[in-house]
Amino acid sequence: MAAPRTQRQKQVLDYIIRFLERRGYTPSYAQIAHHLGVKSRATVHKHIKALVRLKLISIRDENELFRITVMAEPEAAPAAAPPLQFPELLCEVRYEGRIAAGLPIEVVEDHLTIAMPRFMLGKLRPEKAFALRIVGDSMIDDHICDGDIALIEQRAEARDGEIVVALIDETHATLKRLFRHGAEIELRPANPDHESLRIPAAQVRIQGIFRGLIRSSN
Repeated sequence: MAAPRTQRQKQVLDYIIRFLERRGYTPSYAQIAHHLGVKSRATVHKHIKALVRLKLISIRDENELFRITVMAEPEAAPAAAPPLQFPELLCEVRYEGRIAAGLPIEVVEDHLTIAMPRFMLGKLRPEKAFALRIVGDSMIDDHICDGDIALIEQRAEARDGEIVVALIDETHATLKRLFRHGAEIELRPANPDHESLRIPAAQVRIQGIFRGLIRSSN
């Protein structure tokens, strides 16, 4: 796993990570340029390309959407993970199976671990985080796609509008934006082809808050 080679690269990477943590999606070139105090999008593009070459991020498509990338497939991880090759750059978090970005699916706990870039966690301790593989396309407008790996902060509370892991009736889990409506909770997708779920609040337990994505390069 590489690391940023210049201070500017680190500033760009840190900004993308903080932006993801706050908003759940990645910033545009214009937003990055504004943060850096530069007017040229070409300057931003140069730093982005450098981070791509270092395999710290990947460009998803022509709309300048980014993905944090790791090289290993989580499902290939052994039950007892080997020692990390670069402990100063990587850390292990629990990999707890699948999460639906569509209709809720049954909770599947694989009890494995996955190596993640330490910078993705920021101040979050690894034991307070876990990873889930996305199944479905209901969050695609938030750039959360089928097959992605979601980094989740383990928390039991969330603010309205945050993307959460919601456990329904203690048996089915889903990834949606949460909104409260009196005695009900709305779990709202980010895809017009999917409908919101309106569920009595007593039947919903928040397990964590979405903090970012990784994607295999395979």
